[in-house]
Amino acid sequence: MRAGLMVALLVLGTQPALRGQTTQPIRVQRQKPCMGTTLRLVAYGQPEQAVVEAMDQAFARAEALNRILSDYQADSELMRLCARSGLGEAVPVSRELYTVLTAAQRMSIATDGAFDVTVGPLTRELRLARKSFRLPDAETLANGREVVGYRKMELVEGSKVRLQARGMRLDLGGIAKGYTADQVLAVLKTAGFSQALVALGGDLVAGDAPPGKPAWDVDLIDLPGDKGAHRRIPLVNQAVSTSGDLEQFLEINGVRYGHILDPRTGLGTTDRAAATALATNGMDADSLTKACCLLPEAQALKVVAAYGAQARLVRPDGNAARPARIVTSPGFPALGSPGN
Repeated sequence: MRAGLMVALLVLGTQPALRGQTTQPIRVQRQKPCMGTTLRLVAYGQPEQAVVEAMDQAFARAEALNRILSDYQADSELMRLCARSGLGEAVPVSRELYTVLTAAQRMSIATDGAFDVTVGPLTRELRLARKSFRLPDAETLANGREVVGYRKMELVEGSKVRLQARGMRLDLGGIAKGYTADQVLAVLKTAGFSQALVALGGDLVAGDAPPGKPAWDVDLIDLPGDKGAHRRIPLVNQAVSTSGDLEQFLEINGVRYGHILDPRTGLGTTDRAAATALATNGMDADSLTKACCLLPEAQALKVVAAYGAQARLVRPDGNAARPARIVTSPGFPALGSPGN
């Protein structure tokens, strides 16, 4: 679940070395479709062919994770787990899936269920609504909510998962891309190319700074209430994620339903909230943005602080003269403008 490409790459570093020169790291950039969006990689190193081979390994890692975590692929490990819901058994799962579900449960507890990956049945109905331009009826929503609830997902020692209610369906769209970006960066670092940047949809994870620069310069897309040019932040060994309903939404009878699903209603958010989260890893940043869009302002900032992260929240005021109110946590970096 994503509002399109919410983060733009702005790589300002040493120019690529000329052919035949090997004293300076070479800048390599590649991209491929992944997880319904685009996976973009930038890395510095040499020789160039070694960087390209590491990127091939990184792309392969991302595809392998998609086969584990996707709720679009009927034969993914995630969907095979869901097919065994309600049978009373604790199902062994891969280390990757168990790691993501553990992080999801932690976020669910921290947000009192505002973030909840068990919303899959409701997500499916929302996807159908986008195609038919018709909201699910009250009975359909009620039936979906019957099997939703993070407490119905039990994590068992030994990397096992028990889905207690029959018909449960998990949706990792609010956390899987951040985790995948983390893993892709890890592949590049292991190969010896730590000066790297990974962008997957609205999730961006940075490694060491590029040659001759203190940090990667990253442009954030304008959010409601922003004025002027895009805002820029420096990023080194951190992750940033942005979510909102700027691009993916459904409008019916004058009401705009965002792509971030509210487990309490079974429908997309309607207040046009948006958030940017800055964290030590992509998985936390990814899930924090969803939590920030769903929680009241004070509670959102409390959760962000508990994760040792920073956030920038946009809360529309409904006032033509002041369409949005922007609140940042104390440590969120000052936003510069391109050219500064």
